Amino acid sequence: MLHPELSIIILSYNTKDITLDAIKSVEKNYLDEVSSGKFEVIVTDNSSTDGSFEAFEDYKKRSEIKIMHVVDNGGNIGFSAGNNKGVPYAKGKYVLFLNPDTIVYPKTLTYMLDFMEAHPTVGAASCKLVNKDGALDFNCHRGFPTPWNSFCYFIGLQRLFPKSRWFAGYTQGWKDLSTNHEVDAIEGAFLFLPRELGEKVGWWDEDYFFYGEDLQFCYDIKKLGYKIYYLGEVSIMHIGGAASGIKKKTQNITTLNIETKRKLQKARFEAMKIFYRKNYKNSYSTIIGWLMFAGIDYLEKKTLAGLKVS
Repeated sequence: MLHPELSIIILSYNTKDITLDAIKSVEKNYLDEVSSGKFEVIVTDNSSTDGSFEAFEDYKKRSEIKIMHVVDNGGNIGFSAGNNKGVPYAKGKYVLFLNPDTIVYPKTLTYMLDFMEAHPTVGAASCKLVNKDGALDFNCHRGFPTPWNSFCYFIGLQRLFPKSRWFAGYTQGWKDLSTNHEVDAIEGAFLFLPRELGEKVGWWDEDYFFYGEDLQFCYDIKKLGYKIYYLGEVSIMHIGGAASGIKKKTQNITTLNIETKRKLQKARFEAMKIFYRKNYKNSYSTIIGWLMFAGIDYLEKKTLAGLKVS
């Protein structure tokens, strides 16, 4: 029986072509590992309507990947639940949750494995996520969204003082992005952790439909006494927003209609409220909570109005 070292779980929803590109990048750049069964690939699909499931099954037959599972999730059950559907198939010592809109470069995955093996106090890690235009996706390098960090980020103080420990707590911009170092949180687009720890945490919190679940995952890992690390010495490409289509640069990639985009934006702002209720409600005064929720409601109305115009 094969015992993979790494299980790679990719959640797809109407992203057939870019998901296949992500899988191909793993196959091409880690051919020895996938053809020997050292790495396995698990694709879970939220019942896409673009022929994704059939395309993945067809690719599985032609692929050099020795262990590849394709899972139909039975509906659009969201990011957390969709990823969790892949977990029972994962047999590796480590699990990588990988977004479909990514290209994995050579050496990154083996570097991550070696790092995690050498640092047992690290509960989860991410590499540097770089957009197509070469810019860093800051979501892979974050502080937690405390009321102060959130205020500074949304009011624009973080942009004015990007290197400030006081004003840039959410992006932690004072740290050297080319180095390996501890952060509060990383992104669900590339989240690498020991399977044993994932089981202790309970994997993804399904109270979150889309957005916020990666922050919660990291928060729960840190509560168990483990560290979260950003590894700036290796990278992948991450288009970002391809599944949701709510970012300007990916609006031409997604196949989602305006109503689905609205649903995802609503889920995004609801996730902010869920995170506050779960983790900060008892640590801050009622007035701070009221201000946080009022600010979230304002941002949601403004964002949804912008979607109407587009």
